[in-house]
Amino acid sequence: MAIDKVRAAFAAAGMKERICEFAESSATVELAAKAVGCDPAQIVKTLSFRVGERVVLVACAGDARVDNRKFKDFFGGKGKMLSPDEAETLVGHGVGGVCPFAVNEGVEVFLDGSIRRFDTVYPAAGSSNSAARLTPGELERLAAPCSWADVCKLPEAAEQGNGW
Repeated sequence: MAIDKVRAAFAAAGMKERICEFAESSATVELAAKAVGCDPAQIVKTLSFRVGERVVLVACAGDARVDNRKFKDFFGGKGKMLSPDEAETLVGHGVGGVCPFAVNEGVEVFLDGSIRRFDTVYPAAGSSNSAARLTPGELERLAAPCSWADVCKLPEAAEQGNGW
């Protein structure tokens, strides 16, 4: 199971206690925020794409949306979201539990700058009823190798500092 791979990666980093598992689903931003007890923007959603022959993950804040122009400029081409079957096969995690940790070899991981505005964020941990409590810096270390990107946009209120 994917969560077992994530547990092993967190254990190797001395952070296994950061993974939370829930009796209820945390497969969407809204469900995860309710399960964790945080603002939906603090949930890190990990989106999976194919860009040409590349498999790319973009981990971004729960209130962010991919900006198609920024995405195309950054990656040098248009992205196509993976189907649920493709995500599980190519990334190693099923939809609802896709995360930037313990992914299959060759998957490129990018963390969007939209998550840097929070002290604590909550990405999935390999299953549709799990999350991990991390700082953005810890997320970066656990998702390594990864790079930071600026391919998402925030809701207008958040961009102006009036949002979450």
